[in-house]
Amino acid sequence: MTEETAGARRSGARALAAPLGVALAAGAAVALVGAVDPNEPGHYPACPFLTLTGLYCPGCGGLRAVHALAHGDPAAALGLNPLLVAAAPLLAVLWARWAVRSWRGLPFDAAGLRPVHAWWLLGVMIVFWIGRNLPFGDFLAP
Repeated sequence: MTEETAGARRSGARALAAPLGVALAAGAAVALVGAVDPNEPGHYPACPFLTLTGLYCPGCGGLRAVHALAHGDPAAALGLNPLLVAAAPLLAVLWARWAVRSWRGLPFDAAGLRPVHAWWLLGVMIVFWIGRNLPFGDFLAP
């Protein structure tokens, strides 16, 4: 191994600090939600939007969905917040791409995402938000 290769490998390992830190924080959050049941009252605050309006926001049921996923029950998680369950594998792919690019010393380009993708995601969230509060969208409610 040449000195230049060793230096590049060290910088690649150092660049992995951010992705690994994010993975550690996410893992700790999932472990906490897996250990402290959100189905039991008093452990987590209520959704402010639900409390104020009586309507579900796109995140309602998210903690319970994460708890179900942490306990190996994807069907229950899907019934609580299908948007979160659909987003989890996509976030994992984005994280993996970030980690690989960091290791190689390349900048993270958000996996080729463009502003139109952010607008599309916002549109999906709004449609989900509205749909889960309409009578025909009962299956989307937590």
